Amino acid sequence: MPKNYWGEIKDPVHGYVYITENEKEIIDSYPVQRLRRLRQLAGSEYVYPGANHTRFEHSVGVMYLASRVTENANFSQLLSEEEAEMVKIAALLHDVGHGPFSHVFEQLLIKELDKTHEDITTWMIERSELKDKLTNTGYKPKDVGKLAVGKLRKPKRAFLDQIISSAVDVDKQDFIVRDTHHTGAEYGYIDIFRLIHALDVLGENLAVDLGALSALESLIIARIESFKSIYFHRVGRAAQIMLAIAMEKADEELGLTKFKTAEDYLAMDDYTVWTALKNCEQSSQIIENLERRKMLKCAYERTFYEKDTTISNIFGLEAYRKQMQGEIAKEAKVDAESVIIDVPTVPSVPYHHSVLMESMEIPVFRKTQEGEKTQQRLSEISKIFETLKGFINILRVYTTEENRGKVEKATGKILGRIPSAAKISY
Repeated sequence: MPKNYWGEIKDPVHGYVYITENEKEIIDSYPVQRLRRLRQLAGSEYVYPGANHTRFEHSVGVMYLASRVTENANFSQLLSEEEAEMVKIAALLHDVGHGPFSHVFEQLLIKELDKTHEDITTWMIERSELKDKLTNTGYKPKDVGKLAVGKLRKPKRAFLDQIISSAVDVDKQDFIVRDTHHTGAEYGYIDIFRLIHALDVLGENLAVDLGALSALESLIIARIESFKSIYFHRVGRAAQIMLAIAMEKADEELGLTKFKTAEDYLAMDDYTVWTALKNCEQSSQIIENLERRKMLKCAYERTFYEKDTTISNIFGLEAYRKQMQGEIAKEAKVDAESVIIDVPTVPSVPYHHSVLMESMEIPVFRKTQEGEKTQQRLSEISKIFETLKGFINILRVYTTEENRGKVEKATGKILGRIPSAAKISY
């Protein structure tokens, strides 16, 4: 039971989450309560009807897992009580900068303001009512804001950032388990508490004891399977693209990126923006299509597993993508606007914070009988990791249902025929 215990929250994934008076104060703030109106997986409900969980319960779950890490004997002796509490609060607040429809809004933020939701998270913690609430409960808003996005960079304490932002952070541990729970697309059992128990500090970095190798491999496999089957499912992705286009078309009239204060930003959530898009002439047709589940259709799909990222890097460039969209549209004799190339590319196991190894490696170690930690290379020990690290490049072309046949034929001609075994079912 925590000190200053206030009560508990019943979570469908982790069970009872016990919270303190201070944590309740932050949870009851408007920026955190707004997360109840931001779905975690906007667009996925068109594929998995149960995927209507929100950023709120995810944030509570991340806070809970952060508390389990700080209670781990390897960390409890390294952390002061204040640091342990700050890690929990930063974990709770790690998503307060998300916009409506979560990551979908981010495309607009990056394009118009050159900001990510992490930038907005730090800004929100320092500028909204959270600033006073944090100050009143003894925290420094600036430090909490940096730690919430894994950028505190406290000398010789890189592991503090890595608890919240790394290849094995509590954010991923929660959302992989939570998202598979709510979608029903579950990929084996992940023993996250075994993984948490195996976390330790090597030098100043978060590392995993190889005694928990099977739990770590389960997490890596589940992340890749979830990537393919949930996060970038072709229909869920179609819904996200439609929402992104709707917001882009309506931005000038609705001023979605014209916010000046934290309060302006907080006024936007899934409900308010959906209603505004529905009533805006530029975006109303797209929202009507979504309401009737008239989705964009995938006319071409190709998945590449490779270390080389050239394909996605090229298609990731907006100018090149637009040029190719134009060529496909011309070949198909359709309007250029009705051809959309999508290349959602991420490293399958990104690890940005380690100063020990090159990116794509997760620091791991074995303990000798004397208790000494000896660093190992995960890719030399785990054939699963060695096979799966690298990049997943997914290239898709979307269009309207009536143009699908023509666009498929044109894309095949321009981007090269896909072997029949790689064709997707509709």
